Amino acid sequence: MKRVFLTVSYDGTDFHGWQLQPGVRTVEGELNSALLTLTGEEILVIGASRTDAGVHAKGNVAVFDTESTIPAGRFSYALNTILPEDVKVVSSKEVPEDFHPRKTNCVKTYEYRIYNDVMPDPLKRRSTWQVPYELDTAKMKEAAALLIGTHDFAGFCSVKTQAETTVRTVTQVEIEEISEEKEILIRVKGNGFLYNMVRIIAGTLADAGSDRRSLAMIKEAVEEADRTKAGPTAPPQGLCLKEIEFNEMVKDRENE
Repeated sequence: MKRVFLTVSYDGTDFHGWQLQPGVRTVEGELNSALLTLTGEEILVIGASRTDAGVHAKGNVAVFDTESTIPAGRFSYALNTILPEDVKVVSSKEVPEDFHPRKTNCVKTYEYRIYNDVMPDPLKRRSTWQVPYELDTAKMKEAAALLIGTHDFAGFCSVKTQAETTVRTVTQVEIEEISEEKEILIRVKGNGFLYNMVRIIAGTLADAGSDRRSLAMIKEAVEEADRTKAGPTAPPQGLCLKEIEFNEMVKDRENE
């Protein structure tokens, strides 16, 4: 028996999220099905982040246990011959049998893309949120600075959250203007995120950039953990889970 670690990339548009659900298409379901075809084993992968319907990923993570004789590093190649075009395995490797992606300290990086133009671009409809009114990135950066640190982010999560605590540490919130693409990129990094937290951060920063929400109100949303003071939940298609770094693996990489 060995435990295999997968880095998974997918276009979330046509999925009902990551997590296995009866009667609908999910990323987890596609992986389980492909592994059954490949190994003949009933395998249920364990995912690191249960992304919502419509949310994309460049570097989500899953692990599974198998008796297969296929080398761990070859699973990515083998699975990609079976998986559909909108989900692929970027890499695979063996990890210790006790490694669990949701019980290991990590740093997650999300990116949210806003297409800031009056007219929609059909080529960007699956990967950006079109905001037709002008956004001031300087004001967005001011608001972003208020979110950095360890806070109770109850004001930035959905009421559906099942988290034991709403305290999280956000280490980075960057705003990058990509003028030639008419895009604004919001990059958020932290040790974990609540249900819809990054999408609410994106909606709040967009409100700051359009003067629909003051810095004082956003500060109150953070300090008072008040959902009514934060902005709307931005739509899912602009969000992408870019990377998950596990502390033990980062350490190993530094020692190489």
